[in-house]
Amino acid sequence: MLILAILIYAAAMTLANLSVAAFGPAISPVNAFVLIGLDLALRDWLQVRMKAWQMGALIACTGMLTYVLNPAAGMIAVASACAFSAAALVDWATFTKLRGSWLFRANGSNVAGAAVDSLIFPTLAFGALMPHIVLLQFVAKVAGGALWAWALSRHQPRQWTSRSAQAR
Repeated sequence: MLILAILIYAAAMTLANLSVAAFGPAISPVNAFVLIGLDLALRDWLQVRMKAWQMGALIACTGMLTYVLNPAAGMIAVASACAFSAAALVDWATFTKLRGSWLFRANGSNVAGAAVDSLIFPTLAFGALMPHIVLLQFVAKVAGGALWAWALSRHQPRQWTSRSAQAR
C-alpha cells in the first residue's frame, strides 16, 4: 500500500502539470481540487508511515520528477516543481507542529501548503500575479484536501495522535 501511495503522490503532480500545459490557467481550479488536494492530503498520510529523512527525500525527488517528466511544458514544469517543493515543505512543517488528531493536523497543514502553492505556481507559470486564479486555487485545494483527508483518515489507526506520530 505504501508504494502505491508514493506512486499516486508522484502521478498526481505529473498529471496536473500536463493538463495545465495543455489547457492553461482555466484548468487550475479543477486540478487544485482533485489532484493537488489529493497530493496535500496524501503527503500527510505518508508522513505518519515514513521516517523524516524518507519524507524529505520523497519531496525532493517528486519535485525534480515534475520537471524531468514534463520539460516541454517549460515554465509550467519549473513553476510546479518550485511550488510543489515549497508547499510540501510548509505542509510537512505545519503537520509536524500541530497537535491533535491526524485529520485535524492534515487539514491545518493543507491550508498552509495550499496557500504557498496557490501563490507560487500561477505567478511563476504565467509570469504575473493573478489574484482570481490564486484565490480559486486556494479554495479548491483546501476543499479538495479536506475531502481527500477525510477519505484517507478512514485508513488511519484511531490511536494515532500528534505525539505518537512524532515518536516515529
